[in-house]
Amino acid sequence: MVGFPLLLIPLAVYNIIVFLMPGVSLVDPLVTVPLMSGAEWPITLSDILLALGILLLLLEVIKGARPGAKFVMDHLLSLIVFGAAAAEFVLWPKFGTSTFALLTLLALADFISGIALRTRRRAAIAPATRVQQIEPEPAPLPQPA
Repeated sequence: MVGFPLLLIPLAVYNIIVFLMPGVSLVDPLVTVPLMSGAEWPITLSDILLALGILLLLLEVIKGARPGAKFVMDHLLSLIVFGAAAAEFVLWPKFGTSTFALLTLLALADFISGIALRTRRRAAIAPATRVQQIEPEPAPLPQPA
């Protein structure tokens, strides 16, 4: 079973909002949360998408670090998601926002973290096998006086 790239979810939601709901604004406050300091914190749809993307990136890294993962297909899918997001950011005017740029950066971080985890795992396994193959020389026996 091939893993599903979780960062596709906030990118797909952004695409749905841009293409199917042109009247919905990403920067208008949805909720205003009063803080203990007396300040008001306006939460926008962009904030929610970025928070969702960060949480899903955390799950992607955890998913990629598990042993026995089908890492080649997961990394390929992560690369495809990043490539598609980067292409949309560069080519479509409605995707040229800082929110989408940050979502694209999260997709890049997912791809690179997966590669780094795999490389680190291989580097950790390789020296252990070399140590087992090289046997230490026995210490010389003391000569009788």
